[in-house]
Amino acid sequence: MNIITFFVTAIGLGFGLAMDAVSVSLADIVREPGMTKGKKASIALAFGVFQFAMPLIGWVLVSEAVKMMGWLMKLTPWISLILLLILGIRMIREDDHSDEEMTDKGIGWGEILIQGVATSIDALSVGFAIASYTLSMALTASAVIGVVTMGLCLAALYAGTLLKGRLPVRETVLGGVILILIGIKIFIDGVF
Repeated sequence: MNIITFFVTAIGLGFGLAMDAVSVSLADIVREPGMTKGKKASIALAFGVFQFAMPLIGWVLVSEAVKMMGWLMKLTPWISLILLLILGIRMIREDDHSDEEMTDKGIGWGEILIQGVATSIDALSVGFAIASYTLSMALTASAVIGVVTMGLCLAALYAGTLLKGRLPVRETVLGGVILILIGIKIFIDGVF
C-alpha cells in the first residue's frame, strides 16, 4: 500500500468513525450551551483519545487473540446501546429541572468518559481491517483517526453553540433523544 492510499484510508476511517462522537458532541453543547473553551477542548480530546485507542486495541486483540475478539465483538453493540440509552434517558429526565440547575450541573467528566467509550467501542472492529498493518502503521492509522475525530468534535462543539434558542423543542430532550438514537443505530449496525 502506498503512503497516499494509506492516509486516505485512515482519514476515511476517521470520518466514518467520528460521526457518532460528533453527534454526541452536538448533544453535549445543546445541553450545556455555556460550556467553557477548556471543556470543549477536553470533550473533543476525550473522543479523539478513545477513537485512537479502540482501533489500536482491536489491532492488538486481532494480532494476539482472534477467538477472544470474536466473542467481544458480539457484545459491543449491546454495550454501546446500554450506555447511550442510560445517558439519553438521564438527559431527558433532567429536563424536568430548572434551567439554572441544568446550567450549574453541566456534563460531568464521568459522563464524558462513558460517552467516549460508547461512541468508540465500534472502532474495535477497525482492528480487523488493519490487522495486516505493522505496529507503526497501526499506530499511525489510529492517530489519524483520533485527530480527525478530535477536530470534527471540536468543530461540532463550536458550531453547536449557534443552536441555542433556535430549536423548536427543549434542547436537553433533543440531546437525550439524539443519544438514544445513536445507541439504537450502533446496535442495529452491529447486530444486523
